[in-house]
Amino acid sequence: MKSTSSEDFWSNENKAREFAAREPDHRLRALAAACREPGSTRVLDIGCAGGRNTVLLAEAGFDVRAIDFAEIMVRTTRARLLPILGEEAAADRVRKRRMSDLSDWDEATFDWILALGVYQQAQSEDEWNAALDETARVLKPEGLVLVANFGPGTGSRENPPALVPGSRFLYTGFHFGNSCHLTAKQLDDEFARRGFEVAEKTETVRKETETGARETVNALYRKSPSSSS
Repeated sequence: MKSTSSEDFWSNENKAREFAAREPDHRLRALAAACREPGSTRVLDIGCAGGRNTVLLAEAGFDVRAIDFAEIMVRTTRARLLPILGEEAAADRVRKRRMSDLSDWDEATFDWILALGVYQQAQSEDEWNAALDETARVLKPEGLVLVANFGPGTGSRENPPALVPGSRFLYTGFHFGNSCHLTAKQLDDEFARRGFEVAEKTETVRKETETGARETVNALYRKSPSSSS
């Protein structure tokens, strides 16, 4: 299996088109539909990819910002927002940044944060910790973070991933680099120690694929009112 870096894997136009064509997350749709004041709800989409969720929020009137570490994903999302927000706002609201450094924003800036299939891209536990710490820092008390993350059942039958020696949840053996795969309990624990409560029961969804399986842990967390970042 040919290996490439995580950044190289995501930095291609075919991948951007693939993600742009996907439907918005169904849990986000429900959350957005239930929001009474979208215009005063500030949201950060971490790892916006082709903008499927960013566009949904912008069209619904949310005060949305988005980041991605791949330039092609940033350009694709900006282009899709241009007819909704205009060129200047699209350029300002979508930035090339890493999830482990949200220093563009002050503490307690956002009401919601989306992290759908992005934390798992951390290439080390240090990067994972920095990403979750930054999420906690920029989210307001009682703010929500919507998460989807691969579970340890994800991988190829022929070449199953291997846990990195000494790691709790960092796996190697993927063509895009390492990947952080946590059980539902591990994910709940990671957020609990950063001052989050489970807002909806965390669920694990497993789907068989041609080459193996994809296991996704879906979660919604609320930052404790008394939590300090």
